[in-house]
Amino acid sequence: MYFLRFLLLMATLVAANRASAWGFLGHRLINNRAVFALPPEMFGFYKKHIDYITQHSVDPDSRRYLMADEACRHYLDCDRYEKSAPLDTIPHRWHEAVEKYSEDTLLSHGIVPWHCLSMLSRLTKAFEERNLQKILKISADIGHYIADAHVPLHSSRNYNGQLTGQEGIHALWESRIPQLLSDSFDLYTGSAVYLFKPSDYIWGTMGRSYMLVDSVLKLERNASAMHPENKYSFETRGAQTLEVYSLPFCLDYNQMMENMAERRMRQAIFSVASFWYTAWVNAGQPDLDKLMGTAVQDEEELEAEKARQSGKMKGREEHGKD
Repeated sequence: MYFLRFLLLMATLVAANRASAWGFLGHRLINNRAVFALPPEMFGFYKKHIDYITQHSVDPDSRRYLMADEACRHYLDCDRYEKSAPLDTIPHRWHEAVEKYSEDTLLSHGIVPWHCLSMLSRLTKAFEERNLQKILKISADIGHYIADAHVPLHSSRNYNGQLTGQEGIHALWESRIPQLLSDSFDLYTGSAVYLFKPSDYIWGTMGRSYMLVDSVLKLERNASAMHPENKYSFETRGAQTLEVYSLPFCLDYNQMMENMAERRMRQAIFSVASFWYTAWVNAGQPDLDKLMGTAVQDEEELEAEKARQSGKMKGREEHGKD
């Protein structure tokens, strides 16, 4: 039954707009699979609301078309502060980072690890309040931000290869490759764990993403050299014919990276489930089966979706051709 449901989900997601981080496909897949890494005490509740958790995993990207202060929550320009990982000179406490660099500097260069920790606190409070709407909304949102922290190009000022003549690499890595290859990804993660030091965990995640940036860029150049004539191809989507990265190029690039996108997606699934689990434990492990009702799309989400469909993204735009 689950296998059939999963195939239906995949078919639906492949048809979705892929112009967001990890692609709409990737974010929805990460949140969806994270549900199945939860312990029994949480699984029934999240499984009941899996459609909401999956569908609303992309809400933060929609808000980027509505709110100017949303974009900085999705990335961190690690190379603004340090030449290499580990990220041990950046204060991990927000107020200490503000004192060292100023809030304007932090917002200008991204705040994703700090925002993940802020969202963890909000989710914990939602569990304490037994507020079903907030639990589901924040669970969907935090899944998005945690997933973004696992993407190497979300850790660099060269986020779209624009500084090295590799424009479009952002969408190539996190949208096009999952679009073509995710049906072959091994995304089994095992069970979520309690994070005794969530700050160390998310900063470690960010550091590991940063360590991979050079490989992402170097190997794309190597793959491009192998495909001087067929790096791109054309696909028809609806009434449009679009230039996209070709399947042979993507297969070679992915092989050179040793399935990096798959590995980072699998780790993102585990991380999202572990953050959900940690918030629930910190809230006293409330009985989720007693929560009644169904979450609905709120006014902010509706406005954000309208803005996404008809407007221009506010703040940093990271994507080229996917």
